[in-house]
Amino acid sequence: MVWLREKRIAPQPGTVGRRMKYAWPDATFLGRLGSGALEDLLSQGTPMEYPTHRHLLQQGDQGRHVLLLTRGVVKVVASSESGYEMLLAVRVAGDFVGEMAAFEDRPRSGTVIACSDVRVRVIQMPALETFLTRHPDAMKAMLGMLSGRLRWANRRRVDFRAYDATTRLARVIAELSRTYGSRVTLSQSELASLAGLATPTAERALASLSRRGLVERGFRQITVCDVPKLLVFAKVFDENPY
Repeated sequence: MVWLREKRIAPQPGTVGRRMKYAWPDATFLGRLGSGALEDLLSQGTPMEYPTHRHLLQQGDQGRHVLLLTRGVVKVVASSESGYEMLLAVRVAGDFVGEMAAFEDRPRSGTVIACSDVRVRVIQMPALETFLTRHPDAMKAMLGMLSGRLRWANRRRVDFRAYDATTRLARVIAELSRTYGSRVTLSQSELASLAGLATPTAERALASLSRRGLVERGFRQITVCDVPKLLVFAKVFDENPY
């Protein structure tokens, strides 16, 4: 497995032990909400916990509920009829998963798998619709989240034609690191899948990034050495990877 993380700077003297206010990542749905809507949403639905590797949602299933992640990391994968499996996205605490099928009332388009111990709130679609009606700002946040995810998918399609393998992998690593700011556990083949690369090609691209001093490779982990330099190399400028 690969742990993707950013190299941390040692804390300043006197800061260790200070109580920090928890903040949801800005790109997540919870990170977009005001305090009133946030407290309301976190009271909705039924709390559930899932262990690592457990399937939370299954491709093809029918369902009119969504999952609000409140702890942990999940991955979204899709399988073709031929059996080919591709990693579509990574989601973290603060994100919704399953909203596409719920809004469209169609079968699930992907399988959601826990990458760590995960805590969620299971929210039925009628309750979510009532919440969004009650909080217009939350509806705006939902539209912004969905629009951002579509933009991210479109950008990956452009990447396949516009950039070489090393740049494509750098873009994926840079966006994951900048967005999540925490460890994301993926296999090398899954990281390659996000970049649209064959695994051997991704391994060569990763070696190239390492030689450039942009990442360090260790046992089961990749450390981003310098996020600003990686963003410049990857040509990622003020982009929202959602």
